[in-house]
This record gives sequence, C-alpha cells and structure tokens, in this order.
Amino acid sequence: MAVYNGEEFLSKLAGRLGRERRKEVRAPVYSTSPQDRVFQGADQDDLIEKIEKQCQVIHTDFRRTTFDGLEATLLQILDQYEVSSIVSAGGKRLEEYKLDEMYERWSPGRFVHIWQGKKGEENIEVAERADTGIVFSDVTLAESGTVVLYNDHDNGRSISLLPKTFIALIPKSTLVPRMTQAARLIHEQEAEGNGVPSCISFITGPSNSADIEMQLIVGVHGPVKASYIVIEDR
Repeated sequence: MAVYNGEEFLSKLAGRLGRERRKEVRAPVYSTSPQDRVFQGADQDDLIEKIEKQCQVIHTDFRRTTFDGLEATLLQILDQYEVSSIVSAGGKRLEEYKLDEMYERWSPGRFVHIWQGKKGEENIEVAERADTGIVFSDVTLAESGTVVLYNDHDNGRSISLLPKTFIALIPKSTLVPRMTQAARLIHEQEAEGNGVPSCISFITGPSNSADIEMQLIVGVHGPVKASYIVIEDR
C-alpha cells in the first residue's frame, strides 16, 4: 500500500504538539517484571501438566501422544465426535506429521477438505458444513489453555470457528507459560523478518458465553466441543 506525504504529515503533527519529530520509539524500562515470574523455571513437561489442568476449566478434551501415536489418537477423537467430514489447515505440517496419509486412509466414504487460499469462498462454504476443523497451534499458552494460530492462505480463521467441533494439534515445543512469552515471541519473529501473518487468532477451547444472567453456555458462536492433542517432539 502506497503512503503519500507521510513524512510531511508527521513532521507537521510534531510541530503542532510543540516538540521535535521523534523518529525512534523505545519501549519503557520497568524496575520490576512480575509477568515474567509466573511459571518461572517451568520446563515443557511442567507446562503440559498446567495446560492439562486448565483444559478441565475451559471444557476441552486433552490428549497427549507421540508422533507415531498421533493417528490413533486423532482417530479416537473423530470417532468420539462421530465425524464424517473434516476441514483441515494445509501447509508443510500436513506432510511433516503424515496427516496427508492419514486423511487418505480415513476418507473413503467420508469427506476431507484441505484449506487452500486459491479456493477462496469455497473454503468457507466447506467449513460451514464440516463436522470438525483441524489446525496446528503455532504458539500455545499453558496458563490459559490458549492456542495461537497464524492465519494465512493455508490456515483460514473459519477452520476453528465454523465447524461443530474443533481439534488443535499442539507440538510440545510450541508451549510457553503465558501471553507474556507469546507476545515476545511474535515480536521477535516479526523483528527477524520471518513474516508473521497480519491476522493471528487466540483461541481458548470451545465457544463459551456467560453474557445472559451469568449462565455459562457452550457453542453459542463457535464449536460446541474442542480437543487438544499435545504431540511429543521427535
């Protein structure tokens, strides 16, 4: 997107404020950082225990498996949810975790759609009818049980929003204590030029709402059920 007269505008604005134009912004330095002390010293196994407990709070089914056990674990959940149609995120992790092979074995008599940006609105239409959406978490917050999704042409927002159920595949290495570390990681990736998408979704379990008389209702504006599968890194 082209920006016209940007420098002139900012210089004029600084003049109206009665100060020199600032061309560098520095983050403030605080004397204490309590946000860094939460779960300080916790390793990945400690974080798995914390997110497993949090999943009970957010009404989310929790599973833990190995790379080789992923297919069996995923098939158990699909059977539990009585799934006959899937919309799945695409990208290199499909092949890396052999989901492409699993989908091929599972799909006879059923339906699997892999999200592709070039298919446009067709992706959304399929997601509206799908029994479940399957995605990979890019960053995972143990404290809140939140999966962070980098939404791009292979991973549309509708995958985790429109189907009746939702399954997040969580590589163990993506676990961080809380939002503090997630935000820092995203900032570092962007600063290093790694191309973080402009849209990032933070999703915590199935749809929950307690707006009406403080009564918790699940599935009002999103999936009714959610499952997290933590996968041990090879």
